[in-house]
Amino acid sequence: MGQVLRVEVAGDTNVGRKRNHNEDAFSILGEYGLYIVADGMGGHASGEVASRMAVDTLKEFFAATADDPERTWPYKMDRTKGYEENRLITGIKLANLRIYEAAQRDARRRGMGTTIVSIFTVEDGLYVAHVGDSRVYRVRDGKMEQLTEDHSLLNDYIKMKRLTPEEIANFPHKNVIVRALGMKETVKVDTSFYTPRADDVVLLCTDGLSGPVTDDEMVAIVQSSPDLKSGVRRLIDRANENGGPDNITCILARWIA
Repeated sequence: MGQVLRVEVAGDTNVGRKRNHNEDAFSILGEYGLYIVADGMGGHASGEVASRMAVDTLKEFFAATADDPERTWPYKMDRTKGYEENRLITGIKLANLRIYEAAQRDARRRGMGTTIVSIFTVEDGLYVAHVGDSRVYRVRDGKMEQLTEDHSLLNDYIKMKRLTPEEIANFPHKNVIVRALGMKETVKVDTSFYTPRADDVVLLCTDGLSGPVTDDEMVAIVQSSPDLKSGVRRLIDRANENGGPDNITCILARWIA
């Protein structure tokens, strides 16, 4: 067995400079090793309803399954995956259904949805789960790697044909998401598993951070911050200095020997 690493975590959210209300939500649930960021969308402030529902549903599902692992799940387990990964996927699918049903019931909430990105730390590593274009990055040995793949129209185009950096920069539908919670009755949740090392830092964020702040800026801030709290604050400040076009939310987690 390798050494047992502990995790320290900090997170915050900010309305940014251009929006009049915050449709992002986040939660740090240390008791479950569960950390969540969601970026809501939809008119009439329903984006913030969707992002909060996503976070709350996942939290409730984890609380219920912690107390009673044998309880009946709303979805069948994927037999190719283990219990903990299924637990994470099922919680997110349940959040999707709740948001979708709430939108169907209330005309003012039609079209509401949210991205979700979550990490779930287990004994031997961490699961990453996401839907939408909120991201998870890992900073290791001074290099930053994106662990999630955006469910966005731009990313679909990038995968289909090679766009030049200029075409990517000027892409007209940057904010179009092709997968989110609440869009349909069912949703596909992407998951992956990683084994952390001491001093790894994992960053969860909405596109309010990853849009205006470059990867190089993010790495420099994460590495030069004396602690995670000030790292989070400086990342948010930098997004605002770079225009703050959207709500900004991020969580930093560090593994310590």
